[in-house]
Amino acid sequence: MDKIAALREKANKLPLLPGVYIMQDAAGQVIYVGKAKALKNRVTSYFRGEHLPKVAAMVSHVDDFSVIVAASEFEALMLENSLIKRHKPHYNILLRDDKTYPWLRLDEREEYPAFTIVGRVAQDGARYFGPYGGRNVTHAIIDALAKALMLPTCGKKFPRDIGRERPCLNHHIGACEGWCRGEPDGEEYRRRMGQAVQILSGGAKELMQSLEREMLTASEELRFEKAAALRDRLMAVRELSNRQVVLRAARADTDAVGFHRSARTSFVVLHYAEGDLAGKDLEQMPEPLEDDAAAVSALVRQYYARRGAWPRTVLLPVEIEDAEPLAQLLSQAAGHKVELVTPQRGLKRELLQAAERNAREESARAESEAERRVKTLEWLQKMLGLDSPIRRIESFDISNTGDFGIVASMVVFQDGKPARSKYRKFKMKTVEHQDDFASMREAMGRRLARFNEGDEKFMPLPDVFFIDGGVGQVAAAQEAMVEQGHPEIPVFGMVKDDRHRTRALTDPAGREIGLEAYPSVFALVGNIQEETHRTAIGYHKTLRKKTIGSALEEIPGVGPKRRAELLRHFKSVKAVTAASERELAAVLGEKTAKSVYTHLHKEEDSDESDHRHGTGAEAP
Repeated sequence: MDKIAALREKANKLPLLPGVYIMQDAAGQVIYVGKAKALKNRVTSYFRGEHLPKVAAMVSHVDDFSVIVAASEFEALMLENSLIKRHKPHYNILLRDDKTYPWLRLDEREEYPAFTIVGRVAQDGARYFGPYGGRNVTHAIIDALAKALMLPTCGKKFPRDIGRERPCLNHHIGACEGWCRGEPDGEEYRRRMGQAVQILSGGAKELMQSLEREMLTASEELRFEKAAALRDRLMAVRELSNRQVVLRAARADTDAVGFHRSARTSFVVLHYAEGDLAGKDLEQMPEPLEDDAAAVSALVRQYYARRGAWPRTVLLPVEIEDAEPLAQLLSQAAGHKVELVTPQRGLKRELLQAAERNAREESARAESEAERRVKTLEWLQKMLGLDSPIRRIESFDISNTGDFGIVASMVVFQDGKPARSKYRKFKMKTVEHQDDFASMREAMGRRLARFNEGDEKFMPLPDVFFIDGGVGQVAAAQEAMVEQGHPEIPVFGMVKDDRHRTRALTDPAGREIGLEAYPSVFALVGNIQEETHRTAIGYHKTLRKKTIGSALEEIPGVGPKRRAELLRHFKSVKAVTAASERELAAVLGEKTAKSVYTHLHKEEDSDESDHRHGTGAEAP
């Protein structure tokens, strides 16, 4: 009996009950998870008759399957969700796992509460607003609120920094009240933050009415300066209210889903607040194995689980089989009823058609861009003289300040696009002094060693390595590749001109390959080099800020300028800590040196010195 016949016979013995089925390949790897109202009917359908190419490809890899019988369709839906999240099967339709929707967090229990941007909501007693479409949008919201309400954006911490320094330029140009002076006081600060909360919560109209009443009262009492300040704030809040589309997206009452199947399938969600378009989200992926209804159901589940915010109504482009359990799942997560509707006429149908039109247009645009990227990679392959197509490119760069915080970045471009979830960062373990060649050798060696150990985070190997640097850095990378048993992977250096712009690629023999003849290749390599450099510099700055900030930031009298002087002179926080009071005085003067010395040794006595050297997430 052949494999398909054996699987069909096994499927024929399944019950006509709801549940999930788990397809596995010959290695025991889960390659697909699905749910069914009747397991027998659904699973047997895979092992009889003809299928579409993607389904046929999945079935050809099935070596065995298992099932879990559920008590209801809702339980089957929950089980399927859980199993897909755990296994991330190759043939299931999956949204990118590196996208997050930022929230604004405000802890009103603090004396001077301030907004911070976070990736998820925590049960910590703070208030959360959002989610918003991206970090740039969220920063813009903070800036707009600060401008309207004269709140600080300078990064000072209150009440710690009150009276420490003179007010910054923002106060002098009338963009901030100058809270660092201690006036207005903390009570007024909290009142302004309350007004910001009111705007974020949809109460801008009520706030404007309140400000107008205060302004008229101040005018009647002949407090004209106060009235003028309230007038200016009222105008700023009115302006903000007129353009607060980004704020309303987080409070959408209706979402319209667009779905267009093609080589680059698009999933679009348009957010409507009180009938007005308030925002748009887009996800793109290869053509799914599932039919349209099953694909839309899977995408809606994943999208709202990740976004963490739910409207009252979701408009769907197709009728889905599991509409009832899916609505129950979304309602349970939202804490209010979520209705799933596939409208056939009227205003809701028009909203849905707009989403579908967006999905079609996004797919067409993506396919055109994908074609250009494929052509660019073909040109790059030809220029480099490679036999195999280029799909995955990995690029390395080193960053340091003297001997401090020597780090490397590993950036991945997949099919001509950055794959940010696959980026890796390294803090040097064996290199103590500035040595770019030794650092490159260590970073490349650790990357390949992780692959040899079977670490999934470092799989697969790339089609080509790019190194930010010339022949010396390329040679150092090659030494590590030979040591780790992978000398076969092509490696090239990215060479810059005198103005620090990408000029050419260089092979291990020092032969330069010009890029000017192919502008798209020139742009791609320049983009890779810039992204690699940016990532390395960013990690180095984060590491430096953590180390320097946690050790020195709290010392009275030591500001950014003096911290920089200490680092420039001693090279590391470790050296600053080891310095005598006299050595510190040579840089800071006797009075400040005594303060620094006392603080640092007090920190050591309290057993907190380890916290000053945290490096953040990095590759092992």
